[in-house]
Amino acid sequence: MHTFINEVRETLAPGRNDRFGPLPPLLVAMTVVTGLVDSFSYLLLGHVFVANMTGNVVFLAFAIVGAHGFSIAASVVALVAFGLGSVLGGRIVQRFGHHRGHHVAVASATQALLVAVAMVLALVGSQPFDSGFRYPLIVLLALSMGLQNSSVRRLAVPDLTTTVLTLTVTGIGADSALGGGKGSKSGRRLISIAAMFLGALVGAALILHVHVAVPLVLALAIVVVVAAVGHLAGRSNPEWTRAEE
Repeated sequence: MHTFINEVRETLAPGRNDRFGPLPPLLVAMTVVTGLVDSFSYLLLGHVFVANMTGNVVFLAFAIVGAHGFSIAASVVALVAFGLGSVLGGRIVQRFGHHRGHHVAVASATQALLVAVAMVLALVGSQPFDSGFRYPLIVLLALSMGLQNSSVRRLAVPDLTTTVLTLTVTGIGADSALGGGKGSKSGRRLISIAAMFLGALVGAALILHVHVAVPLVLALAIVVVVAAVGHLAGRSNPEWTRAEE
């Protein structure tokens, strides 16, 4: 239990000398963003994810055989846009990846721009979204999440991928005492799962009971805060900003 509590504390409030600096809580926040945008895309854009590409591959298979409610075009557009976003993220990594603070600030600011445009479209569009709004929203959000994934991949903070939870859940079981392990990192892994759940829960609740665009407003606010913290915390070039090879 003591180890578990320490892992939770170190993830949400890392010490001054932590080798990843403020990155763990920032990535937890970005995991919440993933839940927010995927709740928006799945509930409003026609059974398509903009962050979970595994789901889109499965949805594409469903659509090909004619399953009701799934779209070949939507799944393909999301996959292609996500791939392009990862390319954009890769270019940012090549330019700024040597300094984690600059890397986080630039990647998050770029993502914020994409989410901001999507938010405006969601605010001016009427429900249900027609194809003139639906596909631009899929493209913008999938681009932003591809960029996020590419950026997070380079940061390589253990167990904080911000989108892929399958291996996270597997790790909890495989590393548990029942699985023959020591239960290591279960605190961080559970936080990651909880953050995704929270984002999806809040996003769905806002869509159903407030306004369809509010999840994107909240996602934008979080991404802007992450960009600002990355910039401010990295200005004096502390140890954590040095990228690990």
